[in-house]
Amino acid sequence: MSGRDLATANPREAACRVLLHIAKEGGYADRLIDRELEQGLLTGPDRGLFPELVFGVLRRRGSLDHLLAQLVDKPLATLQPQPLMILRLGLYQLVYLDRIPDSAAVNESVNLAKEMVPRAGGLVNAVLRNYLRRKDTLAFPDPVSAPVASIAARHSVPEWLATQWLDQLGFSETESLAEASSRQPPLTLRANTLRTTRDGLLRLFGEGGVPAVPCAHSPHGILVQGRHQIPSLPGYREGLFAVQDEASQMASLLLDPQPGERVLDCCAAPGGKATHLAQLMANSGELVATDISRAKLPLILDAAHRLGICCLAVASADLRRPETLPAGGFDRILLDAPCSGLGVIRRNPEAKWRLTPDDILRLAAAQKDMCASAANMLKRGGILVYSTCSTSREENELVVQDFLSRRPDYVLEDLNGLFPDNRELFTAEGTFRSWPHRHGMDGFFAARMRRV
Repeated sequence: MSGRDLATANPREAACRVLLHIAKEGGYADRLIDRELEQGLLTGPDRGLFPELVFGVLRRRGSLDHLLAQLVDKPLATLQPQPLMILRLGLYQLVYLDRIPDSAAVNESVNLAKEMVPRAGGLVNAVLRNYLRRKDTLAFPDPVSAPVASIAARHSVPEWLATQWLDQLGFSETESLAEASSRQPPLTLRANTLRTTRDGLLRLFGEGGVPAVPCAHSPHGILVQGRHQIPSLPGYREGLFAVQDEASQMASLLLDPQPGERVLDCCAAPGGKATHLAQLMANSGELVATDISRAKLPLILDAAHRLGICCLAVASADLRRPETLPAGGFDRILLDAPCSGLGVIRRNPEAKWRLTPDDILRLAAAQKDMCASAANMLKRGGILVYSTCSTSREENELVVQDFLSRRPDYVLEDLNGLFPDNRELFTAEGTFRSWPHRHGMDGFFAARMRRV
């Protein structure tokens, strides 16, 4: 979708076009939003309303459709994409945005329908006013007799994912996780200790009127309150911080690279973990950051340059064809494998409506191949950390179990003993598991293995 296709001074129209593009052609909401904002037509409060509508509808689509099914007198699947998306946008404003008056939400939705699909204006008006009349009587599935349907409808996740989480966590925690995964995520930064300290960055933010507090587990992480344009934050141009969730920071901390070592970061783009590894290495040694996409390598280099990192080199490499990298050549390897992203759907909510259970199995098969390849590039006595931002066992514990069953020269290390201050993040088996509803960070998994 080109900028010309999207550009408009109407935040609701811009949101509708982005949502229709995602539904038809895929794509990442954050990138499409940035592209629209770069056009400069949206100004003032509209620049905030536009992304709120896009992310809000994606995060709450399941709940919105459950309500709409009770308000529309025919199956939603029979509606044309444009009227359906306008109804979702209008209903989202009525249900979730208290600061927008009901009359404005209805009238703006009707006007949008008249502009985009004139014949749908009456339908939009009737359905949204029907909601206002009936909102106290609309029903949700019973959590006792229909727990999967209840969680899916109330907290807006696909039923297959609600089933998977129920098997892992039980009803109460699944409900908490689903709700946490449908909320706006926190803004977490990583202090660049090559140029400052976390305390120094917190002082700088305080002086700039930006409220922020330290993260609970990462010694480099800070949580920033409120909404901000990242480049406008104090210290951005000076390279004093990077944007990185606390769970993602933990993956690098668990690898614990040392100055002077030779370290490999597989699947490294856009470079958050790679630059953290360089920071932990005190910018000393050799860090190789690879990615299958040559087009993404400049992202890593740009991030490294802004943060003042010089020990990092990049290369294009396909881990499923590993002959491009030396066998037994690295002291430590981080394999943050491409995954379903189920642990970060609050950041990328479009993914939960695109993924299927078959995708999980396909990704797990690729992850097993990548583990096998990465393992050959590690020195004897070296450390391999396998991590994902997925919550599924198929992509995490089962991949590690399969790997260890095939590689008797590798052992799983118990993180409880190695990092006792962070035991609440670790499982009884000694792996790292973070959950949005428990720890306030993204859903992540990591296992640390040593080649003996």
